[in-house]
Amino acid sequence: MGARSGRPRLPVEREYEFWRALRQGQSIADSAAAAGVSPRHGTQWFAHRGGVMPSTTAGPGKRSLSFAEREDIALLRAQKSGVREIARRLGRNPATISRELRRAPPDPRRRGPRYRASTAQAAADERARRPKTAKLAANLRLRRAVQHRLRDNHSPEQIAGRLRADYPGDREMRVSHETIYQAVYVQGRGALNRELVRHLRTGRALRKPRRQPQERRGRIPDMVNIAQRPEEVEDRAVPGDWEGDLILGSVASASAIGTLVERASGFVMLLHLPRGHGSAQVARAMTATMSELPRHLRRSLTWDQGREMSGHLRIARATGLAIYFCDPHSPWQRGSNENTNGLLRQYFPKGTDLSTWGPGYLDQVAAELNNRPRKRFAWRTPAEVLGKLLYDQSDDPPGVAPTG
Repeated sequence: MGARSGRPRLPVEREYEFWRALRQGQSIADSAAAAGVSPRHGTQWFAHRGGVMPSTTAGPGKRSLSFAEREDIALLRAQKSGVREIARRLGRNPATISRELRRAPPDPRRRGPRYRASTAQAAADERARRPKTAKLAANLRLRRAVQHRLRDNHSPEQIAGRLRADYPGDREMRVSHETIYQAVYVQGRGALNRELVRHLRTGRALRKPRRQPQERRGRIPDMVNIAQRPEEVEDRAVPGDWEGDLILGSVASASAIGTLVERASGFVMLLHLPRGHGSAQVARAMTATMSELPRHLRRSLTWDQGREMSGHLRIARATGLAIYFCDPHSPWQRGSNENTNGLLRQYFPKGTDLSTWGPGYLDQVAAELNNRPRKRFAWRTPAEVLGKLLYDQSDDPPGVAPTG
């Protein structure tokens, strides 16, 4: 985004500075100040890209000459230095320098072109801003595949990874997750329908802090700390170790949904809690859900120190689970579950009444998550990973893995 027509455009490095500051957590106004532009310019840059940070926030790469390098070229050229000498001094390929000098406009007062750094930089910035045909706009087959997966609530990163796995020899079916984001958000790159933004996880291009540390809770009697959990659970090599938590609805509704994630595969199950989320309700739902699993898939459960797990001894007796509790304010100790809870907010927004959703819908949501390709599994799905783990541990192929 430049200034008004008739005024020189701002150097593209200013916009790089703006995005660098924004990525470091500064506000739009502070990032604009760091880039030496007005808050209005910062707001325009942000809105023009739909809030999507460009992949070039580190500034021009090695393939692109910087303004400082162009100033050096102009100075050395004025000193009658040859192309190879300039290339050597700048650490560039002579072809790069030759191509840059050929782009200079002719000088009517002398034979040949006259190279000016400011003119060359303005021309380079203009070339960079020229609209290019988006890959998704030009490739109908690829666009349809991306749109189909977006409507299944797959993230752009999951889509990009799965396409590489599904079409390993077809480069036409490759697209980066950044390109998908730009196709949805960025003006002039809209190869995808804008309505698809509602299928993205947050609807926001910039992440916000996940949440403030939870308030300290009362100690749960007879709980076993995570420090006593066997080291083999950390390896994630054997299925059957779970992490759990609640996602809460509006304060007025006092509603919640229980979430369970299997550590080795990322497989998700959801607990229906239509009558509250006290310890008795959670114990009943947990016992009913976990009892549906084969015994070797009920090894351990890790939870935070929420009072809803005061009935952990009852759950352990009924299911055979060894139950461990995280340290206070340590959500990373059950990171798989924290990440899954973030994904679930796409289906169950904060501040809503979660008791309105029945068990059938919870099963549907869990099935969607279990059939999303995951980067950490080389773009296999949790259902595929769990099935493979069960197969590897059995002399005979197991039945169909639970679908949530």
